[in-house]
Amino acid sequence: EGMRSMLLELLELRYDTGSTVFCTQYAKKDWHPRLGGGVHADAIMDRIVHNTIWIDTGNRNMREHAAMTQ
Repeated sequence: EGMRSMLLELLELRYDTGSTVFCTQYAKKDWHPRLGGGVHADAIMDRIVHNTIWIDTGNRNMREHAAMTQ
């Protein structure tokens, strides 16, 4: 709960004033449930989704990539 509140506050402070970069191995559709659902997750996703450039790097994560190249 504390981390969600901190993330929401950080996003609110930066909204329309600066860039925020998220790097994750989770798909966009999985973010809302991972944030706990509910009102806080809605507010966080609202600030993340609007005015965003999404870069999809594929389905493999770096562990899988490293294992394949060894």
